Amino acid sequence: MIGRGLARITLFLLMSLIPLSVVQAEPILIAHRGASGERPEHTLAAYERAIDQGADFIEPDLVLTKDGVLVARHENEISGTTDVADHPEFADRKTTKTIDGVAMAGWFTEDFTLAELRTLRARERLSYVRPANRRFDDLYLIPTFEEILKLVRAKEAEAGRRIGLYPETKHPSYFAGIGLPHQAALLDLLGRYGYQTEADPVFIQSFEVSNLKALRAASRLRLIQLVDAEGGPADLPGTTYADMLTVQGLTDIATYADGVGPSAALIIAPEGPTALVGRAHDAGLQVHVWTLRMENSFLPPQYQRTDDPQGRGDFASWVRAIAATGVDGIFSDFPGQAKAALEPTR
Repeated sequence: MIGRGLARITLFLLMSLIPLSVVQAEPILIAHRGASGERPEHTLAAYERAIDQGADFIEPDLVLTKDGVLVARHENEISGTTDVADHPEFADRKTTKTIDGVAMAGWFTEDFTLAELRTLRARERLSYVRPANRRFDDLYLIPTFEEILKLVRAKEAEAGRRIGLYPETKHPSYFAGIGLPHQAALLDLLGRYGYQTEADPVFIQSFEVSNLKALRAASRLRLIQLVDAEGGPADLPGTTYADMLTVQGLTDIATYADGVGPSAALIIAPEGPTALVGRAHDAGLQVHVWTLRMENSFLPPQYQRTDDPQGRGDFASWVRAIAATGVDGIFSDFPGQAKAALEPTR
């Protein structure tokens, strides 16, 4: 009995040294562009499948049409995610633009009205690693953000649980510069569907900084500063994401955001787990890591397998390794499989 008592006291003392924000039962599961490992990304079918598989949040990337409607696409350039190239009536819309300093050739959502985009169909973007998903090509429309909100409401009624939304504002400075800012349309739609405070299941994310600060001034919804292992925010030339992940940088982020969204490489480096989760928690920030995928080409070498006919690795072990670092959320293209991997901790 004495030994057990000492063990309990020791455990209590050890736990008391860990910040409360780090002690958590489980990370939230965020369906990256829906169940995009199994259906073409950013389609209602992908979002619905993710919800049915138990995802806590679904993630739509948001761009705008010529007439100011928010739609879900990974990029505003849509040649890789739709059949636009097969539409001769839009051949003259192909152009080259510079987006966040990068020249891109193709077709762009801001050059189409919503009615015109509705004549297109979605296609699998990563067909080189997900050839089976090509059977769904040309079946689904490009959804508007409002259609996604309606889907979530319907699925909440069906499932009897809240389903979170995790929208990303794509290239917000670029869109604001052409007279199509995200903020008003985004907050208006969220407000009309009842999402208004930090208690609502919403996180708004961005790789840029200025739009998050503007959103913080206008809204109580939770915000996430996305960061990558390289580069920096497009709206702050000269600032790197590495700068933003120092102790001072994280303290600065905490003045306008509720968390950070780092790439997995920033959480577990080749030599092992980094100190980022602890530093972020010390700054009062949540940590939501992106993006965990099953295919070998996206996995660290130690989790890859050569004997799988689908080219998939030891995904469950990768998910559990990331969760063990104490992150608060995990993005995955495969929410069903990620949920299964997390079950012992959920």
